[in-house]
Amino acid sequence: MKSEPKINMKAESIQTLHPQPGKTNKKISLEKYNFIRENIVVILAESERTHTELMEELYARVKDIFEGGVQWYGETVKLDLEARQIIERTKTKPEKYKLKAPSVRGDINLGKGIR
Repeated sequence: MKSEPKINMKAESIQTLHPQPGKTNKKISLEKYNFIRENIVVILAESERTHTELMEELYARVKDIFEGGVQWYGETVKLDLEARQIIERTKTKPEKYKLKAPSVRGDINLGKGIR
């Protein structure tokens, strides 16, 4: 009896970007990237947040349903969103994160898939 060839079921991944020129960011699961990205965008659509406030709110929203280090993925995706000019840092003290203007960031589906 001939065995069937094995199918590579490797999950899709994304090479995340870093906002500092010359620095590279991590390659992560596309599914996890999209989940964390959508939650960060929804949080920042509600209000500007300091780094601590953003990471604490992200953790509170996803800790019970996300498999993996919420803060690690949150930081990786946050840096990517900065590099892609979807979010930006304010020039205030303390520094906060906010969504860039829609004309700059493009269509990002604010509510899709968020609990």
